[in-house]
Amino acid sequence: MATTNFREAIEQFLREAHAKGVSDIHIVPGAPVVYRVGKDLVPATKAEMTAELSEKLSLALLTPEQQQELRRRGDFDVMFAFEECRYRVNVSYSTGVIGSVIRVLPDEVKTIMDLRLPNPVRVLAQRTKGLVLITGSTSQGKTTTMAAIIDEINSFERRHIITIEDPIEVLHRNKLGIVRQREVGRDTKDFASGLRAALRQDPNVIAIGEMRDYETVRIALTAAETGILVLSTLHVISIDKIMERLLSYAPPEEEGHMRHMLAGALQGIIHQELLPAIQGGKRVATEILIANEAAKNIIRRRGTFFLRNVLDTGSRQGMITMEQSVRELLSKGAISQETADSVLVNYQPQYEAAP
Repeated sequence: MATTNFREAIEQFLREAHAKGVSDIHIVPGAPVVYRVGKDLVPATKAEMTAELSEKLSLALLTPEQQQELRRRGDFDVMFAFEECRYRVNVSYSTGVIGSVIRVLPDEVKTIMDLRLPNPVRVLAQRTKGLVLITGSTSQGKTTTMAAIIDEINSFERRHIITIEDPIEVLHRNKLGIVRQREVGRDTKDFASGLRAALRQDPNVIAIGEMRDYETVRIALTAAETGILVLSTLHVISIDKIMERLLSYAPPEEEGHMRHMLAGALQGIIHQELLPAIQGGKRVATEILIANEAAKNIIRRRGTFFLRNVLDTGSRQGMITMEQSVRELLSKGAISQETADSVLVNYQPQYEAAP
């Protein structure tokens, strides 16, 4: 790379990535600059990055103050805008060398229709109180789905929506409703502090970027029980593991209390996976649990493994299993048999083992 103006070099990568529909840019020593295009990693340069070049390109994304924080913490997240596009950056050390990953964020909020989400998602967006969880593993589009639900409410309801995010990835503008977005570290100290403040700001809807600790979970459940619609994402590999994940945040003596709070507040869970589409891009496969009395009783009294039974028998109430969603995408020619098999292998054993 001939240029020594590393900021200009980064900006050129950003322009090219945005024009080519790239989702992520990887800057890693010992490899070329790499673009994530769909499921593939595509080299963007011929030469491999040296440790020095990887560091200089990555640090060009940060201010001197942010660079100091990086060296203190070992990694640093930042959002920035360039030529009317937005990017989320993680700069970190690996084997003592600095590299970075740049996520290219969407220009506009994608709607429920844009994402081709099933109708039960829209039904859950119309709830006026309780807790709606969007779950999945890392990079499965949870934030995008939550933004689509917020946009649905903002477009058709006169409600006050407060978001608490780390960082803010999707910008909303006021439509029929009012949206106030608060970023952790800039507008509020942490999720729990922002959530406490939101309860004093006359909210109809509170959207929490992620529930990461017991205090945030506890306040979110309390808010949902008192007549506010609470939306949040949670990293979990399947709906069966939801209670296990939430209880991992709670002291042992609070387990029973959390079970009862969740059972009382839960409206539904949208679990999703992003799958490569045959025609390019991604399609969302969703598993949707509606919190009926059977589900609430299981959450109160038994392991959430038995939620699989509720999903299997809940189609009349709008529930969808991952198997149904994947097979529908397959029947429409949206995904390949290979893709379908790679997803269903993680769900089929649970179906067979369920009593």
